[in-house]
Amino acid sequence: QVQLVESGGGLVQAGGSLRLSCAQSGSIFSVNDMGWYRQAPGKQRELVAHVTNGGITTYADSVKGRFTILREYAKNTVYLQMNSLKPEDAAVYYCNLKDFHGMDYWGKGTLVTVSS
Repeated sequence: QVQLVESGGGLVQAGGSLRLSCAQSGSIFSVNDMGWYRQAPGKQRELVAHVTNGGITTYADSVKGRFTILREYAKNTVYLQMNSLKPEDAAVYYCNLKDFHGMDYWGKGTLVTVSS
């Protein structure tokens, strides 16, 4: 069974930094894209950053220039380096993995809280 385990969330002051990690475990035949989504209270889940199997990255406009997604292909691990955090970045951050069959896998989420 495929599992995604996130870590690295926590409380940080505005302007600070956090680094989220997501590690995949379990048997999986193929991994295509990996990414990070977030969901704030009362809002829909939204894409934060995404990296394809070919290394192409995509970022939400709201995080461009502040967040960086990094991927370790051999370990099926993905990181999200978050700098210059703002109160509006506070949310539960979810790791996502897509395989080549179009299956979506999700982690349970890690909470990021940003104090102003």
